[in-house]
Amino acid sequence: MIKRTMDVLLASLALLLLGVPMLFLAAAIRQRLGNPVLFRQIRPGLHGQLFEMVKFRTMTDARGPSGELLPDAVRLTPFGRWLRATSLDELPELLNVVKGEMSLVGPRPLLTEYLALYSSDQARRHEVRPGITGWAQVNGRNAISWEDKFKLDVWYVDNRSLWLDIKILWLTVKKVLVREGISAEGEATAPKFSGGQTRDK
Repeated sequence: MIKRTMDVLLASLALLLLGVPMLFLAAAIRQRLGNPVLFRQIRPGLHGQLFEMVKFRTMTDARGPSGELLPDAVRLTPFGRWLRATSLDELPELLNVVKGEMSLVGPRPLLTEYLALYSSDQARRHEVRPGITGWAQVNGRNAISWEDKFKLDVWYVDNRSLWLDIKILWLTVKKVLVREGISAEGEATAPKFSGGQTRDK
């Protein structure tokens, strides 16, 4: 209850303080990247329940000669990279926090297609609400392997506390300022997860 209360109070305060800047940012995104301004995608949350996560879009809809979307690295413009580097694209997720679908701190909500690929231990990341930031994000973000990310996520599940959340929020601010771990080597963000050695047989 304390964590949920903190989530609602801080997310609501952030939306109140950042409401006008977010409107200006939305206008800039519309001008540079087009509509829709928001990127919406179904992600698994607490206990694997699906919800619609909202973010600011960071990529164009550029397509090839046959109509297929071009690779992420091509559609991710310098402006989009800046949005990701500063984590400004994550601001609309504050709405998900207020609605109770996410928390300020927790394992990041990943693609639904990954659900069938997790080992039983990795799946424990869904024992808590997903977060805007998390233990894996302040310990490498996209620059570390999937295996390490999931170990950090499960460590958080087993050791979560109010003080750990405060520490993660503080470390997140520092990480954003120095812009570390934004993408994996050779990737626009991170490679797709395809299962690993710890997956149950």
